[in-house]
Parts: sequence; C-alpha cells; structure tokens
Amino acid sequence: MLSLNRTRTQSRTNRSTSLGGMDYVDPKKKSNVVGKVLMAAALTTLCIIMLKRSPTFNTPSPFSHYEPGVTHVLVTGGAGYIGSHAALRLLKESYRVTIVDNLSRGNLGAIKVLQELFPELGRLQFIDADLGDSKAVDRIFSENAFDAVMHFAAVAYVGESTLDPLKYYHNITSNTLGVLEAMARHGVKTLIYSSTCATYGEPEKMPITEETQQNPINPYGKAKKMAEDIILDFHKNSDMAVMILRYFNVIGSDPEGRLGEAPRPELREHGRISGACFDAARGIIPGLKVRGTDYKTADGTCIRDYIDVTDLVDAHVKALEKAEPKKVGIYNVGTGRGRSVKEFVNACKKATGVPLKVDFLPRRPGDYAEVYSDPTKIRTELNWTAKYTDLQESLQVAWRWQKSHLDGYNTPQAS
Repeated sequence: MLSLNRTRTQSRTNRSTSLGGMDYVDPKKKSNVVGKVLMAAALTTLCIIMLKRSPTFNTPSPFSHYEPGVTHVLVTGGAGYIGSHAALRLLKESYRVTIVDNLSRGNLGAIKVLQELFPELGRLQFIDADLGDSKAVDRIFSENAFDAVMHFAAVAYVGESTLDPLKYYHNITSNTLGVLEAMARHGVKTLIYSSTCATYGEPEKMPITEETQQNPINPYGKAKKMAEDIILDFHKNSDMAVMILRYFNVIGSDPEGRLGEAPRPELREHGRISGACFDAARGIIPGLKVRGTDYKTADGTCIRDYIDVTDLVDAHVKALEKAEPKKVGIYNVGTGRGRSVKEFVNACKKATGVPLKVDFLPRRPGDYAEVYSDPTKIRTELNWTAKYTDLQESLQVAWRWQKSHLDGYNTPQAS
C-alpha cells in the first residue's frame, strides 16, 4: 500500500529545484560563496601591496651579485678549526664570506660565533652542503657571485688515512676536482688551496723547500698531492690565479678567545698532539701517548714544525691579496724551526700547569721522522713571516680556550 505521509529528508528551503535539467541554487548560498571569494582576493591583493612596499621585496641577495670594492670569498670547510679562523680573519678585513661545510668534522658553534660577531646583512652566510654532491655544489656557484675560493674542506688525520684510504681519496682528491670544475663553469678566477707538508713524505734533506721532491708516504699526503696535480694540470690552459699553501703542524687558537679547536670525541685517537695534550690535562684521557721513540733524531721522537693558526690564516690572506691571473704560487708555511715531540710535551706541561702522564708507544703507521720548512720563498714573495713562534705561549692561548669551553662549542653537531 502506498503511503501518503512521506517524511521529508531535506528542508524545502535548502533544496535546489530542477526544472528542465537545470539546477537553481538558493540565491543566499550563492551570495555567500561569492563573498568569500571576493574576501580572499582582497586579502591576497593587500598582501602583495604590503610585500611590494617592503624594502626587501624583489631585492636580490647581496651574495648573488658582484659589488665594486667588495671581494666575496667562498670558504669551504669554514666550520672547521683552520677554516673558521680564516673566515674570522677575512671578515675582520671586510671581505664578504660564504662558508660551505657539511659539519661532518666542523662545528656549528663556530659558525654561530662568527654570525654573532658579524650580523650585518651581506657579510656572512653559511650553507650546509657536501662538496661530494655535484648538484649542490653547482647550485651554490649558480646562486652566488664568488670572486675567490679558499678550499680548506678535507679530512686531515694521517693515522685515519692509513685505516680508511678511500675516504681520503674521495674527500680530498675527488671533492677538489668537483670544486675546480664548478669554478671553471661559473668563471671564478682565484683559488687558494690548503695543502700540506705531508706531500713531501720523508725527504732526506732538511729544511724542506718548495723544490723538494714530493714523495708522500701516507694516503693523506698522497690525496693532497693528487689534488695539487689536478689543479696544476688544469691551470696550464687557464687564466686562473692559483696559490697552493703547504703548511706544517698547526697549533694555537684565536688570541681573543673567540674560536678554538674542538674535534669530535671519536677522532681523538687520530687528532693533533695539542688536542691530546689538552685532553690529558683535563683528565679526559689518562695520559699522553707519544708514538715512536726510535726515530733517527736527537731524542728519538719525531721532529715537526709547529705553526700557529693565527700566522697560518695571515698567510692565506696575503696569498689572496697577491694572487695573479695565469700564475701559480706554491709556498711552504712554517716557522723554519723543528721541535721534537718531547719538546712539545714539556711545553704543554708548562702551558697547562699539569704534570702529564706520558706513555711511550710504538710508531704510528704513516708517520715520518723529521719535517720542518724553509720559509724563505713566502717571506720574500708574500712578505709573510711567522710571528707567533713561542711554542709554550701558543699552547697557553689554546689552553685558555679549552678551559673556558669544556664542552667545545656546546652545540650539538650534525651526524
């Protein structure tokens, strides 16, 4: 039986009526939708007007274009120990600086220190990127107008290089090739390359001059020499200005206490002797390990040329100032005086005031007996001479930073 009492499921006033295949929407509902569209359009227009009135709207980044009187330097590895000190010096000298670092060995805390010291627009920018990523490197060069590159980025532990040589050939040699290719593609004409005395190996004659034959004996030195060879081969048909700085054992820190050395804890075993000295003085490790006491030296321990990081970055700035198109400059950066490891340990004891326990162990693979420089060429051509040559004083400056930064930069490091 058909029911004549149907219940409506929809109010008549809210229903659309179909006549001849056409739907007629309630005028009130249509008006509400139109109002919302108009409101959105009005808000969008207002936002665009406000943005256009902003002084930064459509203003290109100061890092993306060349500016008369301003030299823009890309500092690779600028979050690291030496690179951060170099960036600080460049910024003090009014250079524009872009730091590229993947933070695998560097410290974000060092970047923050630099940003706080130089907060002005267009002075400093940091880009977290891996030089092994060719697309990222090309994008960085595309988006920035660099005048020069200071290439520090590299793993740099002799002992580690003997355990993991492929890492060193990739990180040093391959990445340097990538940087050089990007410079060539984008017309960047000046390269200051951070090399090492490890490219010389163990020469028979001391001191080492720039003409001393290069015969590296560990993967670190070999990888650096390969990178040098690539740069020199490329330069034969290029008008690029190239400076290669081969430096010796770096110590010290910023005399004003703003920056220091804060290596990763897991790398302490491979690190610099100064870092081991400070770790022993702070009780982080039970004592100082001296590897090798049977070398053909006066006291049986290795002899090294210790260069203060402040002097080292001064050499880089002078190299940048003196770089000339179509020319290559190769320079040793050292004090010209060799010190034995035992001398270094005694200076460290005095600098820290801690009677360090010293363990004498067998040689470390890849080490060499005696290395120190002849700095005559860099003194003559770049007017550079090491000023911070008091070993104990350099260690005291570094020790002050260590004592006031017990957790390094106290900044979580990227994994």
